[in-house]
Amino acid sequence: MKKAIQFGAGNIGRGFIGTLLSQAGYHVVFADVVDKVIDKINEDKTFTVHVMDVTCEDQKIENISGVNSTTEACIETISDADLVTTAVGLVILPRVAPTMAKAIELRAEKGIKEPMNFIACENAIRGTSQLKKAVYDNLSDAGKAYADEYVGFPDCAVDRIVPPVKSENFIDVVVEEYFEWDVEKCGFKGEIPEIKGMTLVDNLEAYIERKLFTLNTGHCITAYLGTLRGIPTIDKAIADEAIFGIVSKAMKESGAGLIAKHGFDADKHAAYIEKIISRFKNPYLQDDVTRVGREPLRKLSPTDRLIKPLMTAVGFGLPVDHLIIGVAAALRYNNPDDKQSVELQAKIAEMGVKAAFAEISQITDEKIIDAVVAAYEKLA
Repeated sequence: MKKAIQFGAGNIGRGFIGTLLSQAGYHVVFADVVDKVIDKINEDKTFTVHVMDVTCEDQKIENISGVNSTTEACIETISDADLVTTAVGLVILPRVAPTMAKAIELRAEKGIKEPMNFIACENAIRGTSQLKKAVYDNLSDAGKAYADEYVGFPDCAVDRIVPPVKSENFIDVVVEEYFEWDVEKCGFKGEIPEIKGMTLVDNLEAYIERKLFTLNTGHCITAYLGTLRGIPTIDKAIADEAIFGIVSKAMKESGAGLIAKHGFDADKHAAYIEKIISRFKNPYLQDDVTRVGREPLRKLSPTDRLIKPLMTAVGFGLPVDHLIIGVAAALRYNNPDDKQSVELQAKIAEMGVKAAFAEISQITDEKIIDAVVAAYEKLA
């Protein structure tokens, strides 16, 4: 039987990637540091994914087990797997890489010649490439030579909203019906696995940026504006007429940049934007604005969901008025329970909003910086 290791047994790991792998006939081993979750998976050997959308459905996920990702048993388990996926968060990838490297070395020692593939299913641009670098940093020269021949690292783009909804059984998960998992075809070693729901693509950058500039951009702007208005969830925030107007126009501005850069069909992209906004409105998800808005420094960095679409549109001479409002709202995100928010507000207090924003975003265009500062002041 095919075996897949899913690093990260959280909501995304269980409710998205792990679910698709199980449904594709893999025995899925969830690797995580939370023993309570791993023990429950091993005890029940099943959990339920509650699809809560226009159409509601319960999906029973079986053929699963769990292992603590810090143990020797995890290394042994990885060494004879066909596929390894992650949903742990970008900052955790370097922490799990040494375990993966040891498993590759063990696989080489066993003389296994069948290819295996690692896919980092993270909310990041080319997360698998970042994982590969971290893994290779922990491999011997012989291990690197083996990995070059037998181990693939295809990049991917993932999209599914899986909010932290508490269920009666704590390993059950609530998800939206929509999902997208686009994987770069050329990154695989050996025969590409057939997994229903996994779409193979040639130009991954276009798909990554389509999701980043649309879902991620609109989602976080909704969260930041909702926070400013004291609205607790995404569905209630997007129902606010003023917020809806800004978010939808910001997504159209980022979409114009995408169309100019990647040649997307304008009508199809407009329909994609409408689909994304309809997902924000899903009342079953009850997605907290604090979850979506967390880590504002990362979201304001040059390659992430606010600054990259803004500067892409600017580069094509396109309007960006509503993207600028979204950036300004992010700068106003003040959540004492969020470490990055605390750091952001301290930086603004120390440096002033103009200097702080220029440093965080790395934007040098004075006209754009001044426009953001003006929008920031207006939001007060």
